[in-house]
Amino acid sequence: MRLLPSLLVSLALAACHPGSPGTPAARATRDPARSTREPGTDLLELDIAEAQRRMGAGTLTSEDLTRAYLARIAAIDDDGPTLGAVIELDPTALRYAALLDRHRNEGNVRGPLHGIPILIKDNIDVAGMVNSAGSLAMLDNRPERDAFLVKRLRGAGAVILGKTNLSEWANLRSTHSVSGWSSRGGQTRNPYALDHNPCGSSSGTAVAISANLAMLGVGTETDGSILCPAAVSGLVGLKPTVGLISRAGIIPISVTQDTAGPMARTVTDAAILLGAMTGLDITDPLTTHAPKPTDYTIGLRPNALVGKRIGVLRQAMGYSPAVDATTERAIASLRAAGAVIVDPADITTWDQWNAPELEVLLFEFKAGLNAYLARSGGAVHSLAELIAWNDAHAREVMPLFAQELLIQAQARGGLDSPEYLKARAAARRLAWDDGLLATLERHQLDALVAPTVGPAWPTDPVPGEHVGGAGYGAAAVAGTPSLTVPMGDDRGLPLGLVFLGRPFAEAQLLAFGYAFEQATRARRPPNYPRTAPAAPPPGTNPSSSAP
Repeated sequence: MRLLPSLLVSLALAACHPGSPGTPAARATRDPARSTREPGTDLLELDIAEAQRRMGAGTLTSEDLTRAYLARIAAIDDDGPTLGAVIELDPTALRYAALLDRHRNEGNVRGPLHGIPILIKDNIDVAGMVNSAGSLAMLDNRPERDAFLVKRLRGAGAVILGKTNLSEWANLRSTHSVSGWSSRGGQTRNPYALDHNPCGSSSGTAVAISANLAMLGVGTETDGSILCPAAVSGLVGLKPTVGLISRAGIIPISVTQDTAGPMARTVTDAAILLGAMTGLDITDPLTTHAPKPTDYTIGLRPNALVGKRIGVLRQAMGYSPAVDATTERAIASLRAAGAVIVDPADITTWDQWNAPELEVLLFEFKAGLNAYLARSGGAVHSLAELIAWNDAHAREVMPLFAQELLIQAQARGGLDSPEYLKARAAARRLAWDDGLLATLERHQLDALVAPTVGPAWPTDPVPGEHVGGAGYGAAAVAGTPSLTVPMGDDRGLPLGLVFLGRPFAEAQLLAFGYAFEQATRARRPPNYPRTAPAAPPPGTNPSSSAP
């Protein structure tokens, strides 16, 4: 959960912290990777189609591919730049990849994900692996069953490579929470400037996929937790309509806003991953309202923007000349691709949903977390027990920030409380009925676009985080889909363009994103510099770039 701009908070480098990546304790589960040998497989920017072509031709196996990703994790996540993105490796990954190779040789290919290694955020149940939400209090929580979406991925032939670090409790622990830091995994670092922030809370997934530590990744979002880290790591990230993907087996924040979603280096790969994750799950009633699983690649065409009415959400601009300049070039690219640009197309209730949203999240977090913890295998079985555990282990889990949001959530009542019901209705009305929907209908738009967020900021616990111009908030609170696609950079720091649409319009947004991607080719792989050039003084020409 990226949450609200007022809660975008400070982040500290944790190289000396006991739970930091790089310590023996943190790397104990990664030892299998250290014995692997890179088989000469070219991993950089490898996509699903090329991997499947090579595996079909017999020049690549899933076992070789998995072994190569494990070697790369050892080389640049544990060592080298020490990105700290991968928190745990699945010890069965190589055996499972070999099994999938045998199935392929027997003519049993399950689909486009057959043999493809995937990383999963560490708030999603994977059988036999820790599911911690980044908290040391949850180290004993090893679910016996996969989350529904993980079952779907295994059924599609994916190899679960491991789990990724995140902002602890998805940034809903403190108003001074830490993006990309957890007491279990330490600090994840931005691969485009190692002293800059990866955003969160799906920090590890974003960094890992951008750095080519796996082909695909799964993140989760309540408000910005897929979109923001994807944008600042130069990725495609899709937050689906709430209910399109089952939330069963995901450590919850909000029943009205939570969703998992794909994070990938291309729109096509994101579309393929999305299709494998969807499906009816009777344990998550919202999935009964979702359309049947489909092939989201069908509509991916370079001319998908022709004649489409795209509105420009300028309320998310004006925070950075470099971001604005890159966004203007992105708008010009949309127009050149055939879109009808409606500019401006503002939301009259802009940001008015923030206060009721936070109330909703506090109420729903308490109810949802208590339900999850009651059936988990961890050391704590309720929010109250978690707060007490953190107090008892404050030196280990609270060296940088406290847990005031957990305490505030514990003080809230049940989901039948009048205060909760009032806040939920207000948030929905302001973000959707009088907000995003009203704007889409007033201008007869197919989608809205805006800069996803500003560039990554330096990691510094004193001044805190500096995020401005986030364009995804309305869709997060409304529960509607949003898609970020790379659009350029500011001093080498990636920038994304976000597309916002109507409920279950994922196929349409992916088509628009694909056409934009093909027109701009804006993604650039990271090269792990220590830092980024300083921002120019106000009033100077921005140094942003876009293809």
